[in-house]
Amino acid sequence: MYKEAYDSTHGVSHIMGLYWDKLTADLLLAKGWPGLQLVELKEAEQQSLKESERLEKEIVEVRELKSKISTMTADEYFEKHPELKKKFDDEIRNDYWGY
Repeated sequence: MYKEAYDSTHGVSHIMGLYWDKLTADLLLAKGWPGLQLVELKEAEQQSLKESERLEKEIVEVRELKSKISTMTADEYFEKHPELKKKFDDEIRNDYWGY
């Protein structure tokens, strides 16, 4: 009889322990536990660094284009942007002049 009671409470406490662990983790997340915030900040930092690299490359391209734009021909521009050449060719072929 005592063994059955002990086993039944041990099972409940084990289940309660699992529930409590999940609840504790959720509370720590909600309250902003410093360790979790640090992980989130490191992930945000990595994303920020990737975005910064992409933007720096784009800035270099824009500066290059700005310095060459006064002497650049349409053919030179379309070499770098073939999708625009295709768009313009399609518009001319379809007799659509941007109206």
